[in-house]
Amino acid sequence: AMEKGRSANTVSAYRRDLERWADRLGNRAIGSVSSADITDHLAKLRAEGLASTSITRALSSIRSFHRFLVAEGIAEVDPTGSVLAPSRPQRLPKALTIEQVTALLESTPTDTPVGLRDRALLELLYATGGRVSEVVTLAVDDVRPNEVSDVITLTGKGNKQRIVPLGSYARAALDAYLVRSRPVLASRAGGHAELFLGARGKPLSRQMIFLIIRSAAERAGVTAHISPHTFRHSCATHLLRGGADIRVVQELLGH
Repeated sequence: AMEKGRSANTVSAYRRDLERWADRLGNRAIGSVSSADITDHLAKLRAEGLASTSITRALSSIRSFHRFLVAEGIAEVDPTGSVLAPSRPQRLPKALTIEQVTALLESTPTDTPVGLRDRALLELLYATGGRVSEVVTLAVDDVRPNEVSDVITLTGKGNKQRIVPLGSYARAALDAYLVRSRPVLASRAGGHAELFLGARGKPLSRQMIFLIIRSAAERAGVTAHISPHTFRHSCATHLLRGGADIRVVQELLGH
């Protein structure tokens, strides 16, 4: 977190990976670990049903750990050097059509505080192409109208900030949420700076955003499996199809 600027979510994932590895090793001396032990551990993770991406990340965590041990003089040999990561399928999430995105947005009612919040959330995800981790950590002050109200600042991986355009639809949805909905939600558990609050006034979690998107898909009759990343990919796809320069899109997405 300090030296490489990894996000809290990444640090948490690495911690889980290393706790699994520590459980597997038990009381064994760290110097006795071999590449075969690591390969066996990865095979067991696969047998437990972990996805290839999770197994690849587990190997990355273990490799970083053993390199650290060698650098600190705690171990003499890094046993991970000859261990190969499992092949990962090169799949891109399927972009929604503009009609599907419109249906998702218009199916979200705006006659309740929660409905106004959900509409603002979905509009923001699509308008900015932001990662769910970037949107969930937005503060109210990040989106208040200012002298340049058609842009907002997102904080991405490694605490890198970028300015992205907001668009009139997302701006209108956010303004409606801030004026008519958020004060109601905040009154149930005040003191939170986060932009998006739950029905009880506490900040929305990543998991809740997944559920909000799933509910919108059910209302709109969209049967495809969608997630916050689907909105991000759809935003990029629609920009490119509309003639945007690919380098500009990369900058907007924080690549």
